[in-house]
Amino acid sequence: MMAIQISSDNELRSLIFEKERVIVKFIDKDCLICKALAPSFKEFSENAMYGDITFLQMDAAENPVSSKEVKLTGTPFFAIYYKGTLRNCALLSSKEDVREFLDQLLMAQ
Repeated sequence: MMAIQISSDNELRSLIFEKERVIVKFIDKDCLICKALAPSFKEFSENAMYGDITFLQMDAAENPVSSKEVKLTGTPFFAIYYKGTLRNCALLSSKEDVREFLDQLLMAQ
């Protein structure tokens, strides 16, 4: 099982080309929704159904390049990449929203 990797601006660049399917969760240490969504994000990352997806977490404030690239508007902000291309990104606030993004990513081709 893949765990959630803590990533950075530099790593993200190579990871999105190295891994076919990537989901990134941008968080802020004071963000309550980020904390509330953490258990379900972890649960998804350990779910065999999403085994082909690389789960990343990044601190929005510490990674300005990536935050700017996805046009981050707040946290928790999620971005999905398929074969190095940003496919979708949005502020998500529920487990269902995150599941929808993951399913989109699984179906991407």
